[in-house]
Amino acid sequence: MCYGPGKPGSGSSGEVSGTFRGNNGSMSMPLKQKLAVGKYILGKRLRGIEKYPIVLELEPLLQCNLACAGCGKIQHPNDILRKRLSVEQCIAAVEECGAPMVSIAGGEPLVHEQMPEIVEALVKRGKFVILCTNALLLKKKIDQFKPSAHFVWMIHMDGLRERHDQSVCREGVFDKAVEAIKIAKERGFRVFTNTTFFTQDDAKSIRAVLDYLNDELKVDMMQISPAYAYEKAPDQEHFLGVEQTRKIFREAFSDGKRKKWRLNHSPVYLDFLEGKVDFECTPWGIPLYTVFGWQRPCYLMSDAPYAKTYKELLEETDWSHFGRGRNDKCENCMAHCGYEPTAVARTTSSIKESIRAAFAH
Repeated sequence: MCYGPGKPGSGSSGEVSGTFRGNNGSMSMPLKQKLAVGKYILGKRLRGIEKYPIVLELEPLLQCNLACAGCGKIQHPNDILRKRLSVEQCIAAVEECGAPMVSIAGGEPLVHEQMPEIVEALVKRGKFVILCTNALLLKKKIDQFKPSAHFVWMIHMDGLRERHDQSVCREGVFDKAVEAIKIAKERGFRVFTNTTFFTQDDAKSIRAVLDYLNDELKVDMMQISPAYAYEKAPDQEHFLGVEQTRKIFREAFSDGKRKKWRLNHSPVYLDFLEGKVDFECTPWGIPLYTVFGWQRPCYLMSDAPYAKTYKELLEETDWSHFGRGRNDKCENCMAHCGYEPTAVARTTSSIKESIRAAFAH
């Protein structure tokens, strides 16, 4: 499973931040995308709209071809795992939500037989699409997709060979992911990676995997996140707490390392990981639409009943009930799906931070 732009370690979504940063020679995010997303955010602010999505996390299925111990999405009965959102349902959710970027996750999206049609339909509508994948099927299916400034692969990489295979609970997955990255880049696709860190990781292992992805594989951008403690995940013992997260990233980012890596995050969010700043999450910044409907309050939690429409999600969710200091389940969360949208808001509302983000590399 790819956790994503909007998923801890996936997606999520983190894709927001590339809108405002340079990329040290990497393809990163095209100027067209930066301008489109910047115009979208400015338009919302000029109209006085406070709650709006930046990235839609789209989950067309929950079924996966891996069974990662830290995943909280695949423990459903078979009848649920067999469910699929249709191409039409995906388009409707994207248009209803209106976010300029769409991160497609799961489950494993490439298991969905209509995934090429979904991606093509969204790209034709001018959306910027990030397809999260564990890459096991990418080599087999890559010919069904076309390189585009509106499309990027987000490949799940939880460490170097031994650590990654341990994380996904299967040997050989790391090597297949590396092969897929090389093939995708040779075919002209943009390739991002997504890495989730647990208590088994330390500053040394974080540096090792990011150096490898940055310098050896030369992926376009990298997302990182401390893991979130999914209630249904088989492994409940290895999720980082807030203080552990701050300590490990302070060490990993020391000696100017974070400026070297092509990290797909705003400097403000990276400051947040180190504990240099603190702020509340913005759970509506990266909403999730899944086979159950619109998930409340965010990708990581499902405390409240699913909403039938995006408007219902936005207007009838008690947002004051969620966040650190207000909900026990939020206390150790520092995932980018909630906090990166806040960081982006701080960045775009400050000339100083906007300049810092623009020259981060």
